[in-house]
Amino acid sequence: MTKSILIAGLGLIGGSIAKNIKFNHPSSLKLYGYDHHVETLDYARSYHIVDGTFTNFQEAVQAADIVFLATPIHITIDLLEKMKTIPLEHEVIVTDVSSVKGPVLEKAEEINNSRVIFIGGHPMAGSHKQGIEAARSHLFENAYYVLTPSRGTRKGHMEQLKDVLKYTKSHFVELNPEEHDLMTGVVSHFPHLIASALVHQAKNWEEQYPFLPHLAAGGFRDITRIASSNPQLWQDIFFQNRAKMIKLLSDWMEEMKTLKRLLTERSKEQVISYLTDAKRYRDGLPKKEKGAIPTFNDLYVDIYDQPGELYKVIKWLADDGINIVNIQILEIRENMTGVLQLTLQTEEELHKAKQILTDQGYQVSTAEAD
Repeated sequence: MTKSILIAGLGLIGGSIAKNIKFNHPSSLKLYGYDHHVETLDYARSYHIVDGTFTNFQEAVQAADIVFLATPIHITIDLLEKMKTIPLEHEVIVTDVSSVKGPVLEKAEEINNSRVIFIGGHPMAGSHKQGIEAARSHLFENAYYVLTPSRGTRKGHMEQLKDVLKYTKSHFVELNPEEHDLMTGVVSHFPHLIASALVHQAKNWEEQYPFLPHLAAGGFRDITRIASSNPQLWQDIFFQNRAKMIKLLSDWMEEMKTLKRLLTERSKEQVISYLTDAKRYRDGLPKKEKGAIPTFNDLYVDIYDQPGELYKVIKWLADDGINIVNIQILEIRENMTGVLQLTLQTEEELHKAKQILTDQGYQVSTAEAD
């Protein structure tokens, strides 16, 4: 019997799940799409990402065996509310992709229908781009995919969902909502708050030192890059995980008090110890695993301000089939070397591009220590 899969929300994550299932799964699966944006549905049909589309959520759910809710968290909660009254003739496995699990599982548990089996999900991968146009079938490769089963979930339901997703090549891990929300709060949600706070601090100081933005390159750009993420999306995440954000902010303020005291008291040895402990922990983090914050495969190339230099770099990479997804000149002065930042799709392309340009005599570096 052919299974029918519904992707509700065909943005970056939903579109990537759809592409992976459609283009990689060998089984005969019927794939449907639901989205508020008609142009998104048109795009999905035009590029054969789905087999059919719906604009009515109830009809879409009734046609599916497995439903992915790939929408912003507050919309996912609204859709789960709608599912309370949708009559079903067969069992339907429902999952989501939200980065906050507590409120979603709480709403799912309210559905008084034994034919709705909810399994919370969170594929921990993303991109600095948005929309179905940015969707990639390999987006979740080697990423952690967290599953948070509800009370009515049986082992067979989990296996069905994993089977549909197995060609994402994700690493599945089961967590309860509480531990998931705390851990992602620490390593993903809270860093976004801190990055935004650092940018605001620089913005405030700019009033006194107008030249400051010109110096805000290198490390400052790197550690605040995530502050450029979608404000509406992250507001939703912060407030859905509000209690844990407040707790983490309180912990952070205490941490800052400790640092302030060490500096005030000129405790040099303690500061060295503090920085050494941070370096040791940071250097010990897994280098090849995708984490909660999207990885940026950036390559930095020193180039001269001469005609044709940019073209030569791009051509060397294009000749070897390397796709550049973003390009930026960070610094350039007349007759001096500038820094060309190239963002590549994968870590493998990053290392390959580095070798190609190094062989051509360019000074090249990555964000990671070599």
